[in-house]
Amino acid sequence: MTARVCADHDAAVAGTPDGATVLVGGFGMAGMPVDLIDALIRQGAADLTVVSNNAGNGDTGLAALLATGRVRKVICSFPRQADSWVFDELYRSGRIELEVVPQGNLAERLRAAGAGIGAFFTPTGAGTPLAEGKETREIDGRVHVLEYPIKGDLAMIKAHVADRMGNLVYRKTARNFGPVMATAAATVAVQVDRVVDAGGLDPEAVVTPGIYVDRIVSAEPEVAA
Repeated sequence: MTARVCADHDAAVAGTPDGATVLVGGFGMAGMPVDLIDALIRQGAADLTVVSNNAGNGDTGLAALLATGRVRKVICSFPRQADSWVFDELYRSGRIELEVVPQGNLAERLRAAGAGIGAFFTPTGAGTPLAEGKETREIDGRVHVLEYPIKGDLAMIKAHVADRMGNLVYRKTARNFGPVMATAAATVAVQVDRVVDAGGLDPEAVVTPGIYVDRIVSAEPEVAA
């Protein structure tokens, strides 16, 4: 199946339903698909669960989505930074739910969803409030906590270059959660700097194979043949 190159960012997020779980790539602003997030704001889906490393920065990108009041819950590793005032105000006023997940667990829960793993045990979080109510087991003398995959209805990620088959190359640390999120969602929309023809990428440089990608939108406008 070939990924669809969309005419604009709105087309890339079209059809996102209310109540969807949305995976949002990025580590802070590095690799955050801001244009796709803005399109989702325009699209209007509500009652969302957002999964991301952070809970928004400043007033743009993910923070702007939170400010609409259409996000019911955030699942993330770092909900508080100096510039996370949008989330902070929503959380303190009881208008948004929060599930804190250690960063390694977040990555592994996403990877497990993509790999078809039903659940896994990890020592991370054992003996802390993050393990309350979860099944535990002693393995090799250490207490482990049972964690479940995180699956998305939509993943919005950012890559550097895509080809028309959907194969992706990322730019340095902007890669972060993009590769695992691309495997973990029913629909994967990717914001890229440019799209090249099939064969235009070095196969050895491809990080995310096109089989995982559904929709691509480029910062460079399509040129008519």
